[in-house]
Amino acid sequence: MSGNPQPDAAAMHSFVQAGQAFAQGFMSFLAQQHNAASAAVPQNEAIVGLQKAFAERHAALWQGMLQHGQGADARVEVKDKRFAAPAWSESPYFDYLRQAYLLNAEFLDRLAEALPADPAARDRLRFFTRQFADAMAPSNFVATNPEFIQTALKTQGASITAGIQNLIADLAKGRISMTDDAAFEVGRNLAATPGQVIYENELIQLIQYAPATAEVHERPLLIVPPCINKFYILDLQPANSFVAHAVAQGITVFLVSWRNPQAELGHLGWDDYLELGALQALAVAREVSGADQLHARGFCVGGTIRSSALSVARARGEEPAASLTLLTTLLDFSDGGEVTHYVDPASVAAREAAIGGGGLLRGAELAAAFSSLRANDLIWQYVVGNYLKGGKPAAFDLLYWNADSTNLPGPFAVWYLRHLYLENALREPGRLAMCGATADLSRLDMPAYIYSSREDHIVPWKSAYQSRGILGGATTFVMGASGHIAGVINPPASGKRSHWRNDADAATAEDWLAGATEHKGSWWPHWIEWLKQFAGPQRPARGTLGSRRHRPIEAAPGRYVKEKA
Repeated sequence: MSGNPQPDAAAMHSFVQAGQAFAQGFMSFLAQQHNAASAAVPQNEAIVGLQKAFAERHAALWQGMLQHGQGADARVEVKDKRFAAPAWSESPYFDYLRQAYLLNAEFLDRLAEALPADPAARDRLRFFTRQFADAMAPSNFVATNPEFIQTALKTQGASITAGIQNLIADLAKGRISMTDDAAFEVGRNLAATPGQVIYENELIQLIQYAPATAEVHERPLLIVPPCINKFYILDLQPANSFVAHAVAQGITVFLVSWRNPQAELGHLGWDDYLELGALQALAVAREVSGADQLHARGFCVGGTIRSSALSVARARGEEPAASLTLLTTLLDFSDGGEVTHYVDPASVAAREAAIGGGGLLRGAELAAAFSSLRANDLIWQYVVGNYLKGGKPAAFDLLYWNADSTNLPGPFAVWYLRHLYLENALREPGRLAMCGATADLSRLDMPAYIYSSREDHIVPWKSAYQSRGILGGATTFVMGASGHIAGVINPPASGKRSHWRNDADAATAEDWLAGATEHKGSWWPHWIEWLKQFAGPQRPARGTLGSRRHRPIEAAPGRYVKEKA
């Protein structure tokens, strides 16, 4: 390490003091999150011990730095990818910065665990602790990131100019660029599976996809995607399109494309999404296909809408679905994942006052909230890469979709937050009225396939498992690897990840997992095999799409999916 400048003692001492002040200040922040009566954190024995150990470790780190090479056992082992570049270890100053920061962050994590709190409050403390610590990382700032300096010197300042240009461009967009937007276009290389829009109203377009086989199964599949995002997460590029895969298996596919609401649709509520969306799509798909029943599939909130709509249909004496598939869907919101950290009675009441009678929950706000759930991956790495280093993110279809945000009508959003996230009323038969009917999910006795993702932070897999005790029919539960999106979008040809299966009707999620068997690769083939049990006999595929009453309006993916928030 000879030849590098030695650390300035005054600067190092100042940083130790700043780190301690940072931790002490955050103790007050945690107390506020815990709804403490004052900003003072109770000085119990555990917290006093943490403070003492924290000070001792900082002192040991400081001494090791001054001696430069001695006292290495006092240093924090650095495995964090934010600080993996050689530039962080080549200078004692920056090496100290990263290690002191990691000590501070570890202290805050342990402090959040030591504070007296009930389980829900502790989860919230953990979440906001991580948010605060991630935002304060030295890698996020020009003055404390050696990679910024090295890149600027190497490019003779061009990286600084490029970073400023990237920042200005993103300010104009209103969001951080996560991918090369120019690499993708909806209808060209995304959402390009052939099909026709055969029906539309003010809220949805209904797409029927063209057959890819000479024969198709009698009963079609109707997919309700989340209305919080665009439908083409299920129809990305040909190699990872679920729609294309299902069509290739001889399944006739219908899919709902939700409107991206603007001001004129700001009055729509939950019942409108059921009546104009899920229920109307059911009626049209059955009429066009001529099938007595179809397969109903919902993804995320689309699964909640799909289940609610089927409950309304049952209350009306109808049985339109031969099977139900729920992908990363909540029916029991007792553990609503990390989204619940932003949902509390005060915030929901404020939303109700602001947009409950009409208006929009803006897509940009939704996108920012979801990105913040994984801030290091979806915010800070792009702040560093795009603005500090002046780079351009790589082309990635899933992140292009992630940035293509949608608005929500205010009445719909606040009903969803109040009755489902706060009150968890959907799981209770008879508690909610929808479209003039009483909701009772236990009356849904068709076979159900419930998919969850092991690392899902939006729909925890154990919460998804609770649907087995809510629905009234036989259920098949499968858990895939990865998270909320990547676990679902896992085509067989990729050969990636695993999934777990257990045919036993276990009482708890833990019991199910204990008896589950891991299977390498995608869960899609297993789902296709399951679905075909109820798909009916095969018949020649039709040469034309739509029907005499519902003639094709325009080619898929249609206009609605291209509307911007």
